[in-house]
Amino acid sequence: MVPGMPDDQTLPPMKPGQLLARGVCRHLLSLDFVTVEELIPSPGLRVDVMALGPKGEIWVVECKSSRADFQADHKWQGYLEWCDRYFWAVDAEFPAELLPDETGLIIADAYDAEIVRMGPEAKLAGARRKVMVQKFARHAALRWQAVRDPGLTPARGMPA
Repeated sequence: MVPGMPDDQTLPPMKPGQLLARGVCRHLLSLDFVTVEELIPSPGLRVDVMALGPKGEIWVVECKSSRADFQADHKWQGYLEWCDRYFWAVDAEFPAELLPDETGLIIADAYDAEIVRMGPEAKLAGARRKVMVQKFARHAALRWQAVRDPGLTPARGMPA
């Protein structure tokens, strides 16, 4: 068990992609990155994991639990303009040769992960970075508030 993390008996049931995301988030925390899941950078897009590094770097990680899950994803290239580095996270049995070579690769399970291939860096413009850090902060704050007070509804239709 990871110190400070709940054990599996206290967690609600999770789908395979959510289990991968948990392992990714644990690993990224060990690299001093904080994470949020299911962040909407722009209407019509929802990233599985967005990570904010100690120097303000922004990484996006898409978790794919199967070949069919990957082949059904037609929006992933739209995520590239919202991050400094882009990664796929898959389990050890996933056919990694399907994933584009010009993206990062993380092998993960529910408990940890390993960066196998670093995603190439494409630095965000300052204005875009500011927008993303603000979205990250608001998303994290809304998620925390929902845990603390589950009956509240965010104003103006903001996702919780």
